[in-house]
Formats: sequence, structure tokens, C-alpha cells
Amino acid sequence: MRHPLETVSKKLGLHFKNLGLLKTALTHRSAEGENNERLEFLGDSALGFIIAECLYQKFPDADEGTLSRLRADLVNEASLANLARALNLGSYLILGSGELKSGGYRRDSILSDALEAIIGAIAKDQGLDACRQWVLQLFALRLAELSLQNWKKDPKTRLQELMQARRLELPEYTLKAMLGEPHQQSFCVECRVSALAEASEGIGSSRKRAEQQAAEKILLKLSAHSETV
Repeated sequence: MRHPLETVSKKLGLHFKNLGLLKTALTHRSAEGENNERLEFLGDSALGFIIAECLYQKFPDADEGTLSRLRADLVNEASLANLARALNLGSYLILGSGELKSGGYRRDSILSDALEAIIGAIAKDQGLDACRQWVLQLFALRLAELSLQNWKKDPKTRLQELMQARRLELPEYTLKAMLGEPHQQSFCVECRVSALAEASEGIGSSRKRAEQQAAEKILLKLSAHSETV
């Protein structure tokens, strides 16, 4: 890890009493020392409860099946990995040499596990209330744009419909790079829309997943600037 733990904690908007918990949360099993698997287990449970409770309150008329699908859409591996990238979590991870060489800091599974481990570390360090506050802040934009009408639509579809509704040009996707070995390849795709000066990049195990990730990043940027997203 290239950053002091105190700096990482501040960048994540956290104040750990026990910084050792943060270090453990950032440590992948490929590295030496205590890894984040147990904290990931705890964080997964805490995250599921917090999001379930929030959805229960937000959609009082939704049935159990709908609430379960909404939760799954918010806390699946790809969604959590995107949030981890928004936090620049990959640059804080402690990985073994093999994972470093293979680009493990970009992998969805490693990023999502680390994010859940951090949630578990917060719960242990500061309790469930502090954990809830951080999680809801992290998911604020996703929760704000979530509705029973649009939740089934993937990010590319939502972005395209948004551009059409605003009478703007459709998003442009450009393949920027193909990374890694053929058997474990990642695709880097850039998404650009006329409503924003800067493009966003997505990385995924397929070009489609990379495009979806890039589209979701654009949606998050647009959400930050407009209440209509």
C-alpha cells in the first residue's frame, strides 16, 4: 500500500479508532498477514441489512420479491466494484505480488470484497449506526435515482434514455485498451456525452461490462449536477 493508513482513512471520510482494522480490511488473501475475509463476511451482512432497511422505508408498497431484487441490484459485485473505484480503493489495497502483476487492484471481485470488508471494519470499530451513516452516504446517488419504474434498466439504457429525453446526442463508446492475458482479459472503454466535458472510463471482463460501468459513472456525474437524473 502506497498511502499511510491515516491518509486512507481521511480520504474515505472515516476516522478509525483502530487503524489495524482498516489495514486488515484492505489486505487481500494473496498478501502476507491477516486478510480481509472475515471482515468481508461481517460487512456483507451489515450492508445487506442497511440497504434492506432503507429500501423497506423508501418503497412502503413494494412486496418482498421486489425489495429483494432491488437490494440485489444495488449490492451485487459489479455495483460494489464501481463504488470502490469511485473511492479509488484499488490504489489502497494490499495485494500479493501475483495479484499485483495480474492487475488484481482492477478486478471486480477483489474491489467489492474490500469494500464489504471496510464496512465490516467500520461496524467493529464504531458500531452499526456509524456504519449505516457511511453506507447510506456511499449509496446516496444510487438510492436517489432508484425508482420502481427504472430499476430494471441497465446503465447504458438509462443513459441513452436520459440523453434522448434531453434531446442531446447519444453517448459514444470507444474501446481504449485490452488488458491482461488472453485467458484473463479486461477491456477498457471510454464513454463520452455532450452534457459533460470529461469522459468516463469503465473496465470489465467483457466490452459490454466495461461499457455498462462507464455509463454508470456518467450517470453518477450527471446525478451530482442535476436533480432530474
